Amino acid sequence: MRPQLADMARGQQKIQSQQKNAKKQAGQKKKQGHDQKAAAKAALIYTCTVCRTQMPDPKTFKQHFESKHPKTPLPPELADVQA
Repeated sequence: MRPQLADMARGQQKIQSQQKNAKKQAGQKKKQGHDQKAAAKAALIYTCTVCRTQMPDPKTFKQHFESKHPKTPLPPELADVQA
């Protein structure tokens, strides 16, 4: 009867260990879930009509347009933006 008691105790430890490991794995997946590349790409919402470069805000877009494409007329969406 002794071996059965040892097996039962080890069985309980095994179950606890599996639960602990599952919780740890879920925590690792949560940490890993934030994708910086995807977040950065989603932040780039303005696209230059000339060179197709993407920028995060209208101020940067206007500065880019004025420095990289000075001979091209300013797009109407940038006319009232303060650079």
